[in-house]
Amino acid sequence: MRRQIAETRSQLGDTVEELAAKADVKGRARARAADLRDRAGALTVQLRSTAAHAGHIAQDRAVRAGHTVQGTAGRAGGAVRDTVPGSVKTAATAVVQAGLRHRRPVLIAGAGAGALVAAGLLRRRQGGRH
Repeated sequence: MRRQIAETRSQLGDTVEELAAKADVKGRARARAADLRDRAGALTVQLRSTAAHAGHIAQDRAVRAGHTVQGTAGRAGGAVRDTVPGSVKTAATAVVQAGLRHRRPVLIAGAGAGALVAAGLLRRRQGGRH
């Protein structure tokens, strides 16, 4: 009988502890908040790593594209210097040099101007043959 009473008290104590844990709303909320903070921290680290990796890839691609544009502008400048006479040659050289200093806007304008010059040269050559 005493053994049974001791077991019952032990079970009752366990039951009371379980009920107290369920009733401890603040404690459960703190535990949940701590878990969410840990998850958010891990997610932040992962996102920063992913963003840094994407940034490095974008930077590498931009550098490669810049080198390609710079090389193309240099070749175009050389071609203009070799084929265009006098003051146009000087102006074209200035545009190419400006394009190397301020790549994007000047190179876009230079590409358009180069296309117009090339079209004019082709028309002259074709017009002289007829």
